[in-house]
Amino acid sequence: MGVVDHHILPLYQVDAFSENVFEGNPAAVCILNEALDVASMQSIAAENNLAETAFVRLDTQPYGLRWFTPTTEVALCGHATLASAHVLFSEGLVTADRIDFQSLQSGVLSVKREAEGRYTLDFPADRLEPYALSNVLMEAIGAPVIDAAKGQTDLILRLDSPKSVALASPDFVAIKSWPFRGVIVTAKGEGEIDFVSRFFGPAVGVDEDPVTGSAHTSLSVYWAEHLKKTNLSAYQASKRGGSLICELDGARVKLSGNARLYLKGEIYVPHRKK
Repeated sequence: MGVVDHHILPLYQVDAFSENVFEGNPAAVCILNEALDVASMQSIAAENNLAETAFVRLDTQPYGLRWFTPTTEVALCGHATLASAHVLFSEGLVTADRIDFQSLQSGVLSVKREAEGRYTLDFPADRLEPYALSNVLMEAIGAPVIDAAKGQTDLILRLDSPKSVALASPDFVAIKSWPFRGVIVTAKGEGEIDFVSRFFGPAVGVDEDPVTGSAHTSLSVYWAEHLKKTNLSAYQASKRGGSLICELDGARVKLSGNARLYLKGEIYVPHRKK
């Protein structure tokens, strides 16, 4: 028999922030029992070609968690954290109703299992400051911008209506050059929806992300101030679409949503020469 020259690792694909497959935001989840080198993790994420691939280490406490787009590692990702928790709960790898993850840049993140297949993520709230309006913003987004705010990684642009958010047609080449991870367009919602949004992240290899949990750590702060309420119903109006319940709790944001398993299998990852 030949020498085994690869790792065999379990891989799952989950549609997060949705009650149905083919909706919400798909994330890959790779379960590890030991450290995996960064180059291999980045290669797996590029091969998966999803907005994010999460890597969960079960040999550490709290469980280690890292997220990669097809082109880079990111500091925080909501939907892939939700997907990771769903895999650990649904596959019986965790029996408690709460999981703590240790991230590299965003501290300890917890996920609680709620009733009716819902999960609640406990994330740090973003810090926002006003951002000057300009014609450059409006031309790049292709819609009238009535307010702007800057968070730690993303730029929030408020539009006049949910219709404007849905019809926004950004210039990805232009916004890729801006000094932000992503650009969020948002507007006050209608009916039971408090606010709607879309997220564009060409700078990190994701032109439009279907449902962005981390963006709602900024949006929750923004809309809590403007709507004078801390419990908010949100809808991300991408082609796939996704729903979140947001609660601003001091310096934390709690994001709730559902998840559905789409795929599970094994991947064969070459050993890297030392």
